[in-house]
Amino acid sequence: MTFLSILFALLIEQIKPLRADNPIYTLIRSFSTRVETRFNAGHAHHGQLGWAFIVLSLTVPTAVVYWMLLHVSFLLAFAWNVLIVYLTLGFRHYSHYFTSIQFALNTGDDVTARALLAEWTKQDTAGMDVADISRIVAERALITTHRHVFGVFFWFLMPVGPACAVMYRVAEHLARAWNEPDHMRSEVFGRFAARAFYWIDWLPARFTAAAFAIVGNFEEAIYAWRNFAGKWEDEAAGIILSAGGGAMGVRFGSPAESVAEILPPDASMVDSLGAEAEILPGEAPSPRTLQSTVGLVWRALLLWMSLLLLLSLAVWMG
Repeated sequence: MTFLSILFALLIEQIKPLRADNPIYTLIRSFSTRVETRFNAGHAHHGQLGWAFIVLSLTVPTAVVYWMLLHVSFLLAFAWNVLIVYLTLGFRHYSHYFTSIQFALNTGDDVTARALLAEWTKQDTAGMDVADISRIVAERALITTHRHVFGVFFWFLMPVGPACAVMYRVAEHLARAWNEPDHMRSEVFGRFAARAFYWIDWLPARFTAAAFAIVGNFEEAIYAWRNFAGKWEDEAAGIILSAGGGAMGVRFGSPAESVAEILPPDASMVDSLGAEAEILPGEAPSPRTLQSTVGLVWRALLLWMSLLLLLSLAVWMG
């Protein structure tokens, strides 16, 4: 049922993509904002309580409904699984940005590409050249695909998969919403949310990086993973980008460069490792990198689906 649930959800999303500004996500964002407003009294344990309250409020009902439907009808439980996967997956949440920027770069319209990138990443893109735009778009695409697709896959395979998938997506949202905005960066309230998602995403991030290595240039991906993943402040992002860049033969953000806002390198290493940036493997990003990114993501998706199909057949035949 797990394989078919993911397959049907992916097919439905190809027909009817679920945008990032859909009503369900809007309600969850509003819910997290209200909880932060009411629970945040300036202490770290308030963030723990708020995080637990939101996660349990959304995952427990999901699990209860699943078990109730499973006892009533297998088909109803299957339909519930498909719905939850459809809501938690985001294979095409931001594809309109990626596709539009790719088209703009291919036609030489750098101005439109910068405007679209600024709208997507909420950062200043003035003065960025084609290489910078291509790099940031490719980086953003790999990280977004991991958090909206492969991470969800991993947790959906766990017992009570629908509830685990919801937990992953909610934890990812809280880690961003309670830490990334300017008014929250100095708050202790969001520290637990960031740490909790770090551990929740610890294995999925490595599975994603391994998938990129398998379907791409394996030796270069592993080399980059082992030697350069630690150059990013965000460990999971460093693992995914180093492996993804190595798999495609592309040089992503280095210690001496400024990368996308969500993926800043460790600033303390910039001065001491600036010379090392010159020996980072891979070619400089270009518009062709975006096409390579699409190919890498689709191959990794097919790998996940193939392994899941084999696992499902093994369980069914056993």
